[in-house]
Amino acid sequence: MSAKVDRLPQAFIWRRVHSLTGLWFVLFLIEHLITNSQAALLLGDNGQGFVRMVNLIHDLPYLTVIEVAFLGIPILIHTAFGIRYALTARPNSMKGDGSKPYLKYNRNRAYTWQRITSWILVVLLIMHVVKFRFLDYPDAVNEGTTNAKYLVSVTMDPGLYTVAQRLGVELIDPKAQEEMKKHRNQNRKALEHVVEDIREQDSTRYSQQDAAILQTAQSYEEKENLDKAITKMKLDPKEVIVVSPSFGKASLLSVRDTFKSWIWVGVYTVFVLCACFHAFNGLWTSMLTWGWVIKSTAQTGARKVAIGLMLLIAFLGLAAVWGTYFLNLKH
Repeated sequence: MSAKVDRLPQAFIWRRVHSLTGLWFVLFLIEHLITNSQAALLLGDNGQGFVRMVNLIHDLPYLTVIEVAFLGIPILIHTAFGIRYALTARPNSMKGDGSKPYLKYNRNRAYTWQRITSWILVVLLIMHVVKFRFLDYPDAVNEGTTNAKYLVSVTMDPGLYTVAQRLGVELIDPKAQEEMKKHRNQNRKALEHVVEDIREQDSTRYSQQDAAILQTAQSYEEKENLDKAITKMKLDPKEVIVVSPSFGKASLLSVRDTFKSWIWVGVYTVFVLCACFHAFNGLWTSMLTWGWVIKSTAQTGARKVAIGLMLLIAFLGLAAVWGTYFLNLKH
């Protein structure tokens, strides 16, 4: 007679899945804010630490698959169950009409703020992804070639002249953009006929002249692709197009452009503080959930570690928000 094996309740399993995806969110938040802080704290480095890290991530093979599988899906799972738990939560650290318990303990306040920050993060996370992954995401032109360029539009300011020179990027204003539209397609047909004739030849011998013509045609085609991409972008009179040789530099200037606005500084200050509290308060509670800390002294020590990490990562995040433009890359 076989022994009966009790199955784990589904609620228990999904709580653990929610906890694990939350731990993954903590690790990502640490990496993300360490990377972003390098745009502000490494003074005199012109954000090169940030550029190197962003380029390293951007050059990963199958990046879209990685983003979806290791970021999008875990965060979506955590958010979906987090909303469900937030809707059924019963915070008891705020005064009411007396019909519900009112407890002034720190852990009750933390429980309440964990739910409040979850709603704030849902809104701000969607905003952040839409802004930096779609609206302000640099456009790639001729990617995979030695003439790869990355384009992003930013608002012009006097400090951008010297910052662009130090980073080695080109600025295209609306007037220059209009000039490009006028001069596109000149001499293109004549060159295309010559290239077509060479490619139709059945010769297997190396020809220096043919090589020069085909390489020139390829360079011309890449230049055409760049001009086409530039002329297609819509610019306001106060905007310019950044033409960057690397994705990281284009991203750095997009971040700089965002954080010279006091509105965005305020929004991202709230975002960083909510994310850090939610992540590291969740880290501490997950230690209890998984039984990593059982004794009272161990729980106290773990809470101090979580608070220390929260303050450190929050400092790095706020440094990126307040320092990228105002401290490091204003001029």
